[in-house]
Amino acid sequence: MLELAVMPTGPYSLALSARTAGDATRRFHEGRLDAVVLARGEGGPGGSRPPEAAPERATAWQRPDGAVVLRAETEAGLAALRFQLALDADHTPFLERFVGDPLLGPTLRELRGLRQLRVGSVAQSLLRALCGQLILASQARAIERAVVRAVAPRLGDLCAPPTSAQLAALAPARLRALGLHARRGATLVRVCASLELERLHGFDTATVAARLERERGLGPWSVGVVCLEGLGRSERGLVGDLGLVVLLGQLLGRRVEGHETALLLDRFGEWAGLASVYLLAGARRGLVPTGTGLPAAA
Repeated sequence: MLELAVMPTGPYSLALSARTAGDATRRFHEGRLDAVVLARGEGGPGGSRPPEAAPERATAWQRPDGAVVLRAETEAGLAALRFQLALDADHTPFLERFVGDPLLGPTLRELRGLRQLRVGSVAQSLLRALCGQLILASQARAIERAVVRAVAPRLGDLCAPPTSAQLAALAPARLRALGLHARRGATLVRVCASLELERLHGFDTATVAARLERERGLGPWSVGVVCLEGLGRSERGLVGDLGLVVLLGQLLGRRVEGHETALLLDRFGEWAGLASVYLLAGARRGLVPTGTGLPAAA
């Protein structure tokens, strides 16, 4: 096993970021993240081509001095884990720009080390997006786990992140049996069969979003999930997220539609994706002030 200690760029808390990161491919327990990663050669996350990937076990924990220790079988495994943990995604400019925002400021001050972790493959982020459409988060994660376990190889008690080819090979009837709605299952198979999703790392976010939004069954929220959790991009907000719908309804004192959540996110510009993460985390902790309307941007 190889070991590497990385000092994250900017504020970083593995405990905050990984607290809800558990799925079929990883778990976080007592300060330690255990995962199966796809170790790719040259052209991995951030590259323009998807080389053959080999699954391997990896683990991470954070030392008292702030450094995050990564352990994996290969250099490529270390790189994959480093990307998943977003260790190099410095969000200091986001914190500095919006710490005075009346809507988000209290959350930024309380949870400044929070980052959005990425999943192990872009294909998994698409699966997550389709599972999460219009159902409870707990149900969505259960369906995602079932699908991943049905297609991906196991390494011990965890599964490898699914690839586009593995998901494209699933029959619609099998997906229905695993709990995924027929239309969403058809979208998953069609997109995974027509696109090698890892190649999206080589394109800018606007191009990726435009391409995915041409697919039947993929709207702004699903594209936001792929960009944020699959590609590690912070520009695309989670427009239509049910948690944001509830939050905006509390702010405005009325029932709102999913598309109206753009009102919450447009103020954050190129940080709309990360702002979505902080708004949802802050709302769960009662840190987002509600009941006074939607305040003007700072």
